[in-house]
Amino acid sequence: MKAATLAILYVALMAVASAEVYFKETFDKNWENRWVKSKNKEAEGTAGTWELSHGKYYRDAEEDLGLKTAQDARFYQISAAIPKEFSNKGKDLVVQYSVKHEQKIDCGGGYLKLLPTGLDQSNFNGDSSYYLMFGPDICGSSTKKTHLIFGYKGKNHLIKKDIKCETDEFTHLYTLVIKPDNTYEVLIDEKSVAKGSIKEDFDMLPPKEIADPDAKKPEDWDDELDGEWEAPMIDNPEFKGEWKPKMIPNPAYKGEWVHPMIPNPDYFEDDNLYAFDAVKYVGIEIWQVKAGTIFDNIIVTDNVDDAHKLAEVTKKLQEAEKEQHKKDEEEKQKQEEEERKQREAEEAANAHEEEEEEDEEAEHASGKDEL
Repeated sequence: MKAATLAILYVALMAVASAEVYFKETFDKNWENRWVKSKNKEAEGTAGTWELSHGKYYRDAEEDLGLKTAQDARFYQISAAIPKEFSNKGKDLVVQYSVKHEQKIDCGGGYLKLLPTGLDQSNFNGDSSYYLMFGPDICGSSTKKTHLIFGYKGKNHLIKKDIKCETDEFTHLYTLVIKPDNTYEVLIDEKSVAKGSIKEDFDMLPPKEIADPDAKKPEDWDDELDGEWEAPMIDNPEFKGEWKPKMIPNPAYKGEWVHPMIPNPDYFEDDNLYAFDAVKYVGIEIWQVKAGTIFDNIIVTDNVDDAHKLAEVTKKLQEAEKEQHKKDEEEKQKQEEEERKQREAEEAANAHEEEEEEDEEAEHASGKDEL
């Protein structure tokens, strides 16, 4: 084997060996040993309960179990500790999970959060500081998008793009890939739906230039125009159209006044916008009007291949869902067809009885006439 080939193989093996899965959750009957339910909304009675469920459609009763929201009009706040705190600096970061809005959600979230060391899990809530918020959010016809928010220097920065989300009642896989070159990519069911630069698509850095606060508009600047002369409102046989004063170039014209810009003294560069220093928790913190969302197959890793392997489990579930739904629809159509035929038969029988009654009445009336 050539030296160059050996070197490539060595690098590939080292990459595989160094790949790390920080967090993985496929939910089993012991899930409550790993997840902490927040007590933040318990006092006001709006904390939602969770249950383990594979939903109406599934392939494997054990493998397809997920965490399901169980009560309408509730807050859902729950988190799990990552075994070992990590930073993604200098590495790829992949966050992936499946979500199924089996209730055909009308208003509610379905997103995850990555949170830093120091989170009080028992009081986890919407004000808890986070590094990342990612996933679908649906409310009515106006909000149907995939959230992507970075927490940076104490502020949460929402992506400036609109990213679609899936809105049906089946399982969908959401994947976010963040790279050390400050780029990101969002995939749904392993198909890319958005990608770009973190610097360009988020307002995390201050603008390079700002308006000069000391600049003033010149006193001799004239925004007024002479106005338009209007023809007399009488019939004019020689009228040739609306008269306009002839225009000649104005040698003193300076164009529209533009507020001068100066370098922003607060501007700074940051090549580590993508990096999170101390990730320690995965959390779900959402509100739902109608419950029934199932979360499953969560993975946080530095290797896309690890995420892809877990995605195969979701793919099998998706295939089973489609097949079972198709059978249900066929059975529903068959039943509707049988009910239609039965109604038609009953209507025909009723019509026949009515005809016979009418014939009897007519015959009886005819007999009376003969008498």
